[in-house]
Amino acid sequence: MTATAPTESVLASAYQRSVADYWNAERDPVNLELGKVSGTYHHHYGIGEPDWSVLEGPEETRAERLTAELHRLETAQADLLLEHLGPIPATGRLLDAGSGRGGTSFMANLRFGCQVTGVSISEEQVAFANEQAGRRAVADKVTFEFRNMLNTGFATGSFDGIWNNESTMYVNLDELFAEHSRLLKPGGRYVCITGCYNDVYGLPSRSVSQINTHYICDIHPRSAYFAAMAAHQLVPINVIDLTQATIPYWRLRARSHLATGIEEAFLNAYTDGSFHYLLIAADRI
Repeated sequence: MTATAPTESVLASAYQRSVADYWNAERDPVNLELGKVSGTYHHHYGIGEPDWSVLEGPEETRAERLTAELHRLETAQADLLLEHLGPIPATGRLLDAGSGRGGTSFMANLRFGCQVTGVSISEEQVAFANEQAGRRAVADKVTFEFRNMLNTGFATGSFDGIWNNESTMYVNLDELFAEHSRLLKPGGRYVCITGCYNDVYGLPSRSVSQINTHYICDIHPRSAYFAAMAAHQLVPINVIDLTQATIPYWRLRARSHLATGIEEAFLNAYTDGSFHYLLIAADRI
């Protein structure tokens, strides 16, 4: 399988084809306008306390201030994820599983100087990210390929680190962690940041179900992550509840010109305790 692999060899089910269609067609300003701030395009959410003063000042520049602040919070989220990969040598290799338009991959290359490979089932995202690599003159170090993260075709033990940044809700966790465990070198590090529903609450709440419908995803219970990791030689070393750290981002986004309508569902789910935002870092044993 290569970056130009036939679609049918990458997309293994009707569901995967529907997800690929969604992201191939996606042109959401909340992703594209934020990316234009620095040229780093994220497909995830933010953490940290906003500078609420961006809501003040001249009305004609309010949108610009809000966009820049939301982008800062999303970049802070990616920075936190990369911190938990630990020390990665410049000779190392990292995998961005579900790489979107490449933002976290480029940040990883800047931080570690190593080879980074991103994979996505969206051919549009792969093309966009590779174009960005060319613009940044890092195409020899950062590459993006049209591959399925559940069956990448990469060599066993070929990565020092792997991450999923808000992409695990699109796949079966047992299949995902089996593949990550195969790809990681012994002692390699896996990190994910994800939303997951609270087992104590019970089944997914109405708000969580609204998020699932909006993004055509299937949010997993918190317990499923640890059960699947344990089954595939991935031992958590850090678990951080980022729920309270992400709520201010959603409150600011809800007041911005880039609100998409899903903000209320996220805020309700986080505040009623039915939904958690977690960072999990685990070592391959």
